[in-house]
Amino acid sequence: MGIRSWFGLGEPEAPEPVRPGPPTTEQLLEALELIEQQARDGKVPGVVLSRLLRVTRIVRQTLPRLANLGLGSSQGFSVMATVTDYLPVAIGNYLRLPRDWADTRPIAAGKSSVMLLVDQLDLLGTTMDKVYDAVNRADAEAIIIHGAFLEEKFGHASAGGVLGLGPDPVQVTPPPAAGARGAPGASSATGAATTPTSPGRLSPPE
Repeated sequence: MGIRSWFGLGEPEAPEPVRPGPPTTEQLLEALELIEQQARDGKVPGVVLSRLLRVTRIVRQTLPRLANLGLGSSQGFSVMATVTDYLPVAIGNYLRLPRDWADTRPIAAGKSSVMLLVDQLDLLGTTMDKVYDAVNRADAEAIIIHGAFLEEKFGHASAGGVLGLGPDPVQVTPPPAAGARGAPGASSATGAATTPTSPGRLSPPE
C-alpha cells in the first residue's frame, strides 16, 4: 500500500501505451531489401526469385506516389501488408522446409510447396500492378478535372477560347487584297485601272 492510499488518493493510473504509427517509406524500403537478401541467402529457385523481384520492383515504383492515396487507403494498406507480412511469411515458410521435399512433394491440389509459392507471388504481383495503376489514375484524374475547369472558364481551344489574362485584344481588319472588287486601283470590268478623282476636279471628257 502506497502513501497515496492513506489519503484516499489511490494509485496513479498507468499511462496508455503509445501505439506505433504506420511504417514510413524508408522503413518499407529497408524491409524490401531484407526480404530480397533473405531469398538470395536461402538460394531460392530462379522461378521464385524472379517473381519476388517483380513484386518488390512494383512496390518500389508505387511507394513514392502512394502519398496521393495515403497508407490509410485500401491500396496503401495492401502495399504495407505485402511488404511487412505477405512477402516475409511466404518466403519464410518456404525456406523453413527441406529443399528437396519442398520442391518435389505435392502437398495441395497436386502442387509442391515451391509451386504454391510461385502462385502466391504471382497473385501478389498482379495485386501490386492494380495498386500501381490506381495510384497513377489518381494523378491522371487530376489532369482531367483541371482540364474541365479550364474549358469551363475559358472555352474550348477549338472554339478559339482565350485565357483572358489581359485587356481585350484589338481587332484589326486587314486591308483588301489588290485587285479585289471595290478596292482602290482595282481593275474595272474592261480591265482598265481606275484613278480616284480628287474632290472639286472633273475628269476630262472622253
